[in-house]
Order: sequence, then C-alpha cells, then structure tokens
Amino acid sequence: MKTMIMKFTKQKYWFLQALMVLSIGCIIAIYTLSAYAAESVSTEAGPEGPAQITYSPANGKPGPIIIVISGQTGPASYQPYAADLAHLGYYVVLVDGKDILNPEHTGPANLSKTIDRAQNSPNAIKGKVAVVGFSLGGGGALYNAANMPDAVSMVVAYYPYTRKWVNNIDDLVKRFRVPVLVLAGGADRHKDCCVIESMHAMEAVAKSKGLPFELVVYPNANHGFNLEKGARGEPAHTYRPDDASDAWRRTGEMLKINHPLR
Repeated sequence: MKTMIMKFTKQKYWFLQALMVLSIGCIIAIYTLSAYAAESVSTEAGPEGPAQITYSPANGKPGPIIIVISGQTGPASYQPYAADLAHLGYYVVLVDGKDILNPEHTGPANLSKTIDRAQNSPNAIKGKVAVVGFSLGGGGALYNAANMPDAVSMVVAYYPYTRKWVNNIDDLVKRFRVPVLVLAGGADRHKDCCVIESMHAMEAVAKSKGLPFELVVYPNANHGFNLEKGARGEPAHTYRPDDASDAWRRTGEMLKINHPLR
C-alpha cells in the first residue's frame, strides 16, 4: 500500500511539473505572437482627414504605406485584410469607400489628406503609397488614386465599382497613370455595379493605350469573393477560398514589383 502511494505521488509530481512547463510555453507563445501582432488604432474624422483605422507593421519596424479603401458597407469586413498586409511589414491605413468616391466629390481631397497624414506616422516610411480598393473603394482607387503618379505607386482593385462609367469607360481609363491590377468575379451581378463586361471594356481600352494594366477574372466568383464575413460579422455566402488565395498571391506579387518592402 505504501509503495502504491509513493508511485501515485511521483506520478502526480511529474504531471504537475509537465503542466507547469506547458503553461510557461503557452505564455511565451502568446507573448511572442502578441509582440508581432498588427496593432490597430482608430481615428475619427477631422480636419486632417476622414475616419481611419491604421495598422502598424507587425515586425515593429517602419514600413511602406498601403491605403486600403473599403466597399459601400464600410471598413468592418476589410479589417482582416488590412491586418494581413501589416503582417507582411507594411503600414496600412483603412478608410471608408464612401469617403473616397461620393456624390459630394470630396474623394480626391480625402485621399490626399489620408496620404499626407500617413506620411507623418513614425510607423511609416515616407514615399509613394500603394492603394488597394474593394467594390466602391475599388472604383475610388481607379478614379482618384490611379491618376496620382507622384504620390501613388500602384493600384489593386477588387471587383471595382464601374457603373458610373459603363457607357464611357474611356473617361475612367484615361486617368490611369500607375500600374493597375483588377481582380474581378465572372459571375458578379451585384446591383449591376461591377459587372464583368465593364471590366473587359476597361481592359480593352487600357491595352489600346498601352497602359500597364492587368485584369484577372475568376469565372465562378461573385461580388466579395475574398470576404469571409459580412459587415455585421455574419458568414459571407460568396466567399471562395481558392480564388481569395490566388487574388492575395497576385496582390503580393504586384507589391513586390511596384511597392516592395525595404
């Protein structure tokens, strides 16, 4: 009986020791992950620019700037994407697409203010910015960012809003002064805002002008194909992980060429 009690006590001792080591390991892992997590800061609209959420480079060093412009529903669905860019080492600013393309025509001024404010961040490397836009924000990126070669290095537009120019796509394309990548869903009929026919028309005009333009079409994808969640956190029924992964890869390649980390 005494021998059994001693064996049990030894087993309990080694179990507690192992549990302690495991707990310390978990604490270290959590600390390490948090140290390299993308820190976000929200700023309300003001004289210096529209409301924004900024993400510091996860490596703790200043990084080149990327402006991310959300769709019509606002920034919520696009925060994971912005954070992922920060994990690559970029300083990321996420703004609402309605502030960059709107009937009030305040988009150019708001975008310029956003860029100027980002340049003053200690977490950013001053210089040209890359712009990534989605839906309404994609239209805003094409119309108000692609014509700024002195401030913008490149534009990526996911399923961009084009309805305003559907009957005269040349009015949009003639503004392109930087490399442009458009990622579109072949089955996108969302409110007829971003239909694939307008994407092909944009491509044809850009090629006729010899512009640095690339269109990638995902044949079975619909609007928002890269979003896992909707604006209220609900699962997004149009999410296509394989297409989202390929679009992310192509965006990364575009950044390496035109807006590399330093």
